[in-house]
Amino acid sequence: MKTEPLTVLPDARVRAVLRRLHDEADRQVPSVLLHFLPKLPRMLLGRRVDAPGTERDFADKYIAIERDQGAFCYLTARALHARTIVEFGTSFGVSTLWLAAAVRDNGGGRVIGTELVPEKARRAQANLEEAGLASFAEIRVGDAMDTLQADLGEVDFMLNDGFPLRALDVLKLVAPALRPGAVVVTDNVGVFKADYRDYVAYVRDPRHGFASMTIPFRAGTEYSVRQPARPG
Repeated sequence: MKTEPLTVLPDARVRAVLRRLHDEADRQVPSVLLHFLPKLPRMLLGRRVDAPGTERDFADKYIAIERDQGAFCYLTARALHARTIVEFGTSFGVSTLWLAAAVRDNGGGRVIGTELVPEKARRAQANLEEAGLASFAEIRVGDAMDTLQADLGEVDFMLNDGFPLRALDVLKLVAPALRPGAVVVTDNVGVFKADYRDYVAYVRDPRHGFASMTIPFRAGTEYSVRQPARPG
């Protein structure tokens, strides 16, 4: 019997907000698919579909992780005893809520989110406040290459779920702050294979300090573990 993913969360208030947000995200799926329909031939031919400015096309869309992915991230962060989490691609804060709940349930810390669209950041902040998690998250507004430049501390977990065009650059920016054993979860590497080709090649090359594989959520989620520095 399949377990409802939201039941992993002990806080009914958080569950209620996430249930509403996931339902809203579900209702947007047809319009998101319609947006990608003209790009389907390129995707089938293994060509890139992301481009500069794409995020503006989705300024009113969730594009959120699904419930089971959220539960997976929550439980992973709990297992890591994560106190500092970085999130690239906050959007309306669905994943931020899952991560902030984990940080709080671990005894405290912060989720450092980053969101390019100011209105989305405001909505995410309101959702965090509604769930009682605002004190466990900091949403930085602007380009992630600027907002994640400093004041990260030692990072235990990273959710790399912004647009594919920036995924590798953002990972390289955050990587020096990732502690040994830190986990990086990157969504959509299967559905946007061409866009994530360089990213996947990078995290699977041991020279870059990760052990990595794709796990079968949606159309592929890359799960990468930061390895200790090699002696010498």
